Amino acid sequence: MNRLVTIFVAGFIALMLLSSTVFVVDQRRFAIVFALGEVREVIAEPGLHFKLPPPFQNVIYLDKRILTLDTPDADRFITAEKKNILVDAFVKWRIVEPRLYYVSFSGDERAARNRMSQIVKAALNDEITKRTVREVISGERGRVMEAVRDKVVAEAKQIGVGIVDVRLKRVDYIDQINDSVYDRMRAERVRVANELRSTGAAESEKIRADADRQRTVILAEAFREAEKIKGEGDAKASAIYSDAFGKNPEFYKFYRSLEAYRASFKDQGDVMVIDTNSEFFKYFKNPGK
Repeated sequence: MNRLVTIFVAGFIALMLLSSTVFVVDQRRFAIVFALGEVREVIAEPGLHFKLPPPFQNVIYLDKRILTLDTPDADRFITAEKKNILVDAFVKWRIVEPRLYYVSFSGDERAARNRMSQIVKAALNDEITKRTVREVISGERGRVMEAVRDKVVAEAKQIGVGIVDVRLKRVDYIDQINDSVYDRMRAERVRVANELRSTGAAESEKIRADADRQRTVILAEAFREAEKIKGEGDAKASAIYSDAFGKNPEFYKFYRSLEAYRASFKDQGDVMVIDTNSEFFKYFKNPGK
């Protein structure tokens, strides 16, 4: 019985020792084998591998996949014209030198992310301080990303990290600049509106003046035409009168005298001081003639 227990215990110990010498590396991770605290081997290929049991050798794993560094809050930067803007960026990165990466951060991904954030912020600061707000937001945004990527790639290489991509998610003004920009935009729109109103008023006055000129010309031409027609009518009437009354001059004189009497005695209150022997009363004295 004791012999059976001894065999069982020995088998269990042997199984434990065997399991401690076998480890599996999948395609998503790197494996670093340590021998008494020193890096002995870096394994990148997936599969079944062997090592000495602890404490002689130990294994830690590092993520081989593409990781994302995405800052939760936008950082503030100063442009070439000394204006503050908010820039929010993200970085796609991966471990390319596991040994160097481990030496730099002892395998702590949080420390690696903090260091990457510092590198990206420094690169953004170098590029944004050289450019104006307009260039950063629209004019040279692509160039800014390329320059930042180049700087981040060079810095990250020294800590065993490879940069896949760097992108600017958002570039915006701070609240104070937003207010000033909106005020400037509003003032510009007001200026344009005033210019349009002034142009419209000038065009209105021009059209009104042209209409008044045309009205004056039309009225003058109409008056001239009316006077011409009236003159022609008066001439024809005079010719008719002259022809008609020329046939009987005495009747013409009598008719004209009647017209003069009608005009002179139109109102009962009119008073005339005239010699009764004057020519004016000739037909009153001799109505028979």
